[in-house]
Amino acid sequence: MNRIQTQRTFLGFLAVALTVATLETAESSAQTSAQASAQASAQTTPSTTYQPKFQGDPARSDSEAQALGYMRVVLRAQREYKKRHDKFATSLESLAGTGSFTKRMAHSTDRGDYTASFRPHHESSHHAGSKDDGDGFVLTMTPKQMDADHRSFYAEEDGVIHGDDQKPADQDSPKVK
Repeated sequence: MNRIQTQRTFLGFLAVALTVATLETAESSAQTSAQASAQASAQTTPSTTYQPKFQGDPARSDSEAQALGYMRVVLRAQREYKKRHDKFATSLESLAGTGSFTKRMAHSTDRGDYTASFRPHHESSHHAGSKDDGDGFVLTMTPKQMDADHRSFYAEEDGVIHGDDQKPADQDSPKVK
C-alpha cells in the first residue's frame, strides 16, 4: 500500500471510530435523560395534593381548576359581549373572538375531564319574580367522572359559579368561592 492509500484507510477507520463514539455518547445521554425523567416523575406522582393556583382558589384538583378557568373565560366574554351588543350571546360560536374566548374554545365541548354545555334562556321565564332585562344563558361543566376531585359546575348570566359533588350542579347548588 502506498502512503495515500494508508492515509485514506486510517481516515476511514477514524471516521468509523468517531461515529461509534458519538452514537455511544448520544445513547448514554438519552439513558441519563430517561432516568432523570423517571426520577422526577416518581418524585411528583405520589403527591396528589392539589396546589392552589392563586389565593382563594376554590378548585380541589387540576381538572377542576381547568374547568373553572374555562367558565371564567366564558363569563368574562359574555359580560363584554353584553356591553357591545346590549344582549348576551346565544351560542359559544358567537362569543368566539370576544375577550380571550377563542374559536377553538367554542368549537369543542370536550374540556379534558369535563364536558361543557351552553344554552340560552330568557331570564323572566327562568326566575320567578326576576327583573326582565333580556336574554340570559346557562353554562355547565359536567365531569366525565364525578368524585371528590371532580365536582359539577353551573353558572348563569349573574356570573356566580355553583358547584356540587353529588349531582349535576344547578342554581340551588352551593356557590363556589
